[in-house]
Amino acid sequence: MTTPLASGFSSPDNSATDGLSRRQFLAAAASVAAATSLASGVLGAATAPQAGGMKLGLFSITFLGLWYRGRELPLEEVVRRAKRGGYEGMEIDGKRPHANPLDWPKRRCRELRKFADGEGIDIYSVAADNDFSSPIPEHRECEVAYVRELLRMAADFGARTLRVFLAWPGVTRHPRLGRYDIARTLWEEAHKKFTAEEIWEWCREGMIEAAKYAADFGVTLALQNHKPVINDHRDVLRMVREVGSPNLKVCLDAPIMSDKRSEAVRQAALDVGPLQVLSHFGGEYERGADGRVRPFDPVAGKPVADESSLAFARAMREIGYSGYLGYELCHPLHKVNGEVVGVEYAEKNAELACEYMREVMKAS
Repeated sequence: MTTPLASGFSSPDNSATDGLSRRQFLAAAASVAAATSLASGVLGAATAPQAGGMKLGLFSITFLGLWYRGRELPLEEVVRRAKRGGYEGMEIDGKRPHANPLDWPKRRCRELRKFADGEGIDIYSVAADNDFSSPIPEHRECEVAYVRELLRMAADFGARTLRVFLAWPGVTRHPRLGRYDIARTLWEEAHKKFTAEEIWEWCREGMIEAAKYAADFGVTLALQNHKPVINDHRDVLRMVREVGSPNLKVCLDAPIMSDKRSEAVRQAALDVGPLQVLSHFGGEYERGADGRVRPFDPVAGKPVADESSLAFARAMREIGYSGYLGYELCHPLHKVNGEVVGVEYAEKNAELACEYMREVMKAS
């Protein structure tokens, strides 16, 4: 059985046994249970609860040069921005111009790690922009090879997690700034003749192989609740169950949940529990006349409601999550006087976002 996807595709339902025999399902469930019990052992600091609660990180995609007018910042500059903004760590986007594995041999990775350590910034994660869903086998094989190299690079950085997708349409520059619609149209065209279960099976095959490589490199895959193919956290958990590897965990992000009501956010966190190893937040911010930072819509020119952030912080505290919550600015930005805002806008928002989320975490 399938359920419709918001993009017009179908997505698998959430039956734990869909596509599996009872014996296969019980074996997978046992594997996940065992993996959970090993959180402070095999997976180390990425999942083991620590005193002090969540930490804040800066995702380098914020300064990739895609969404604002101006150049990308080299990763050394992103490290400095993270320190200046009050962050404790940094997640590195695993593509050019930041960190395609072809450009980052072990020596260069270790040099950046040493530089970041000197600035007091932890390189805690690398982000993969992978797509295991292609109907074309050669394309899927390329994606697996890409993820394997990202795992090598993550290990060389000393990062504990690699954020992964099941499917990712991609981003295009047109002509200089980033946009999502072109790649999404191509992705939809390539998949429209195939069932949701066929697409799911391709993704599962890719993730099973990726999890084996993750074990080789001592890195944990963090599967994000990001469309397409994935509708919500239940689909993420279904994939984790079916793969059955202690090296595949969850990256639950509140901003991309379809249902952002406090009770829904809390329930999702409880469902994920100790499988949670990574998370993100986003948005744009302004400082009000009272001096407080709040989420802001620059197009509408007014603050926006944010029920989910506090609910999410409280839920993460409830499940004992003490990993990173990383800020990302990764959507097309507005224009001022006919020009898209510049890199200084990204810098301002990165600093305000950290201040805002610190206050949310205190209130939780």
